[in-house]
Amino acid sequence: MTSFSSPFLTRRRLLLSASALAAAGAAGLPLSSPARAADDTPKTGGTLRIAFLRDNTTLVSLDPFQVYWLEHRVVLRNVVESLTDQDPETGEIIPWLATGWQISDDGLAYTFTLRDDVTFSNGEPFDAEAVRIALDSNKEFAQAVPATFGRTYLAGYDRSEVVDPHTIRIHLAQPNAGFLQATSTTNLSILAPESYKRTPQERSLGALVGTGPFTLESYTPEVGIRLKRREDYAWPSAAVKNRGKAWLEAVDVRYITEESVRNGQFIQGQIDLLWPRDPFAEVDLDLFKANGAQILERSLPGPALNLYPNTAEGRILSDPKVRAAFQKSIDRESYAKGIFSADFPTVQGPYDVTTPFFKSQADKLGYDPEGAAKLLDEAGWTPGDGGWRYKDGKRLTLVRPLQGAETAGDVLIQDQLRQVGIELKLEVLVAGEYQAFVSAARYDLHSSYMTRADPVVLQTILDPRYTANSALSVNAYPPETLAKAQALFDEGLRNTSREGRAEAYGALQDLLIDDNVAFPIYERLWQAAAQPGVRGFQWTSEGFALLSDIWLAADA
Repeated sequence: MTSFSSPFLTRRRLLLSASALAAAGAAGLPLSSPARAADDTPKTGGTLRIAFLRDNTTLVSLDPFQVYWLEHRVVLRNVVESLTDQDPETGEIIPWLATGWQISDDGLAYTFTLRDDVTFSNGEPFDAEAVRIALDSNKEFAQAVPATFGRTYLAGYDRSEVVDPHTIRIHLAQPNAGFLQATSTTNLSILAPESYKRTPQERSLGALVGTGPFTLESYTPEVGIRLKRREDYAWPSAAVKNRGKAWLEAVDVRYITEESVRNGQFIQGQIDLLWPRDPFAEVDLDLFKANGAQILERSLPGPALNLYPNTAEGRILSDPKVRAAFQKSIDRESYAKGIFSADFPTVQGPYDVTTPFFKSQADKLGYDPEGAAKLLDEAGWTPGDGGWRYKDGKRLTLVRPLQGAETAGDVLIQDQLRQVGIELKLEVLVAGEYQAFVSAARYDLHSSYMTRADPVVLQTILDPRYTANSALSVNAYPPETLAKAQALFDEGLRNTSREGRAEAYGALQDLLIDDNVAFPIYERLWQAAAQPGVRGFQWTSEGFALLSDIWLAADA
């Protein structure tokens, strides 16, 4: 699972952040926007300094097929490359290491024509045999370690056939219309054959050889990463503006856990690109902007932050009227504005808006406490002591497990539900307890998410056939809804036309909201702040960045 830490800001964090920036202003640092350089011609040279929140020391891996940590994937996108790319605006699959492709009528064979002018950074040629080795090696690893994150991208893969040095035919054992998009992702990047002679652990720690515009010079877990420009690079994706080697000479990545330290260093000009996991507090945004910073943001593709119900027999949310009441009890606009900032987007459905085939459900997600109260009355839950709802002497209490401390957002949802008489109990658990609690389905509401720019990603969360019967996927639907959802998931995998997939996934989104088996809470917006002299930043479809397009102006 792609980890995306909860983007809520407690009052304490707000105060820490504000005090750190106020101190910077008191120290005489500029709080007005500096003038931009008159010349916008890209300049060669310099080192871009990036600050991330933290490293992942639990499952450290820089191997593209093993990696799931978003910050690692940002770095890897600029070291290793894929057969295809995905247009970040349209979602269309476009050429990269492959110049073209054909899909068989039965959807089981993908034939790629490869570029003939690409080499790995160690001098090995990029060719069909290299692609075969990469995919077969990944399949072998996924069979040995079934929990591997990249396994979901390789679903259905059978074998690769080298047609000629620059033509590869990939055979699937079952239709997977999401496979073409998978070939555009960081997780299915192609490493040099030499890389697969290394152990998985060695690859995890940076023993990687790719075709990208940067090479991985060093990686020190919990400290940082250094990338170095590749001087002979000349084969970017069709989405990249810079058609030659990177403008930057190097990239330094630092992990800075403490927010006040991270923000203070950015204000003092010691960091060029401030890229934490959580969206910024409004007070930070105001001070960054006053200092001339650029605020860069994009919703991460894949599911929004949804809560999923436990609809098993005997659970409160097995009642469709109670689920409908819950949906109406959430004030999503107030959540976005109150927890994040005035301009933060309000969630519109079970997918974030950057996900291909997104279909807005906003007209069904309005805040309606009166309608919720009416539904609860009809379901037999009537007001009682303290304004809580009761039925047969039992209070209407829903349990949501949390790993770690509760957040301001959790408390806000708790307060909103209280307005209609629903008690939300936040069960704060340590890691081991949390997993056991969820596996035993002792919850009423649960959440999970992954980041991928294709709607197939939700199947790896909500379809029991693809989740090894996880408690969440098994209990998320009543039986009749599950059957409908699986039929739509299957159609989304079988149908390789954009029109067919749009129809299937549009109907799926309607189903999830109409049957109230997904409760969207917020859009998973990723934000970064850049110094005024950082130019050329653009997002990839995965929510990463193409560092070869970035250059540092004179005012950097």
